[in-house]
Amino acid sequence: MTFPAGGTAGESRVIMSVPLDGGHGVVVEETPFHPLDPSWPDQPADTGVLGADGLETRVVDCLTGAMRGGELLVGADIPVRRGDPDWSWLVVHVVERDVPVGVTVRLAVDEERRRALSAGHTACHLMALALNEALAPRWRKEVRPDGLGHPDFDALAIASSRIVPGGSLDTYRIGTSLRKKGFTAEGLAGDLPKLAEVVEARMARWIAADAPVAIEAPGPGLTAPRRWRCALPEGTVEIPCGGTHLSRLGELGAVRVSMEPGDAGPVVRTEVS
Repeated sequence: MTFPAGGTAGESRVIMSVPLDGGHGVVVEETPFHPLDPSWPDQPADTGVLGADGLETRVVDCLTGAMRGGELLVGADIPVRRGDPDWSWLVVHVVERDVPVGVTVRLAVDEERRRALSAGHTACHLMALALNEALAPRWRKEVRPDGLGHPDFDALAIASSRIVPGGSLDTYRIGTSLRKKGFTAEGLAGDLPKLAEVVEARMARWIAADAPVAIEAPGPGLTAPRRWRCALPEGTVEIPCGGTHLSRLGELGAVRVSMEPGDAGPVVRTEVS
């Protein structure tokens, strides 16, 4: 896989082509395409084009696949935890027509869409760090810290995170367990507009610093544990992440943050302009 380093194009040999609902699933030796992770489906899959001499077909989706005993399973049909060593883990490109095994194909990710998703994902991590800092006074007990030493509200309270082109939507849950850990939620709903301003301002200062961003991985495999790494002025931060990102914070430009009460906690929308 080359997407963790920002790859968006390449050539590779087809090693598998199987019928799937809505098309065909193609597996190649090496790919720049980022697949949807069924265990934490925050960032959508890449789309693009797969082509060879006399053949071109759209990549309409990209899924995580797993094999054992010759059977390929994809997405939610995989019965084991991602990374199970008894299974082989693959990137499955969903295309509109069959592609012969053994053919060398050109792979091209939709770069505009990838960049928009990468911007949304980078902004999402930055928002989480700024939110942790802003909510730090609400903790009465010590809990695990984030990479900057603040109580990690984001990791402890996140219920769902969805990356969209140029932004993210993050939903948090403030339940009994979080309150027992020492989080004070009283008055938070009324404070959300001011909190959003504080988070947005902190993000703007980090973006102005134009810190470098990288994805660190111990190997090229799909299930290799990858980490987002950002050298902020306060210190270098690492967050577990399997998605794609920009290479510098300055590429984000202006970011807007809005917050509103949800069913169980705040809902945070981050938008990059």
